[in-house]
Amino acid sequence: MSSTTELTAALSSLEKIAWVRLSDDTARFTVIPDMGSQVWASLAMDLIFENHHIQSAESHNTINLELPLQPLQRALKSALNSISASLRLTKKDGLPILSMTITTTTSNASTAAAKLSSEDPFGDDVFEQEHLETSLRRAHEKIITQDIPVRVLHPETVETIMQPKVREPDVHIQLPPLLQLKAISDRFTKLALTGANPSKAPKLELSANMHGSLRLRIATETTDICSVWSDLENPELDPAQLERPVEEHPSTKFREEGPDRWATVRVDGKDWSRVLSVGRLEGRVIACFADDHALILYVYVPHYDDATTDDSVVTYYVQSYSR
Repeated sequence: MSSTTELTAALSSLEKIAWVRLSDDTARFTVIPDMGSQVWASLAMDLIFENHHIQSAESHNTINLELPLQPLQRALKSALNSISASLRLTKKDGLPILSMTITTTTSNASTAAAKLSSEDPFGDDVFEQEHLETSLRRAHEKIITQDIPVRVLHPETVETIMQPKVREPDVHIQLPPLLQLKAISDRFTKLALTGANPSKAPKLELSANMHGSLRLRIATETTDICSVWSDLENPELDPAQLERPVEEHPSTKFREEGPDRWATVRVDGKDWSRVLSVGRLEGRVIACFADDHALILYVYVPHYDDATTDDSVVTYYVQSYSR
């Protein structure tokens, strides 16, 4: 539940609506705002639900939904620290809804149970003994229902939502902790906006090389500052995932040209800050730079309960602005 809550919070900072595709094994979230970065998330169902049952006439029991993120986020927050929570797709007044039923306890339930269980008002064994804590907890259980309006989408509609095509990256690098990067990025953006027209504010310049370095820079008429991270990892490429031999890949050429060969993108500071909020998930993040074209972030969400399961992936497509 915690991972889903953090993901929903990160997605809702970009857009109010998400397209969600649920199937037997996978939950896919797609966010495409009118302006700004796009998100394509693929999560194992076991990461979201302890138990799940999906039935649909479509292949793999697929269900496609248009889902408002803010009501979902509120419902998930209500479910934090609850005894249990269940989510089902149903109808209310003839309209589809996701109905979340949350079982929680009142704040004084455990205190009352602890106090009374230490007393024995019946002194003898005339009455059958009961566990006071259990019976009192039942008495203090509270049921909360959160209804989230949704639209059930036709599969043909969803098929038109195409993932962007981006050329092979020139540089791929593992980013430092995103919350650390966000703090510095926000500081640079604030400096750039000081005394400037927000619509004409300079963009943040992100650069990386194939020798473990990442650079963040902001340049204005009065300021030119940068922050550099070194000793980062440039992950090895999997030849099975490539369309050409590794030695012909653009990143190989960038590595051969040395540490002064940088791939650079220019991003909107406010949009970049919203993207970096996915750092709440605490997953490993690989950034792929297509020089002067686009930045793709792959956020790998770990499955702490099952080390044998492949990590779920949240993919961000960040637009690069021209000089």
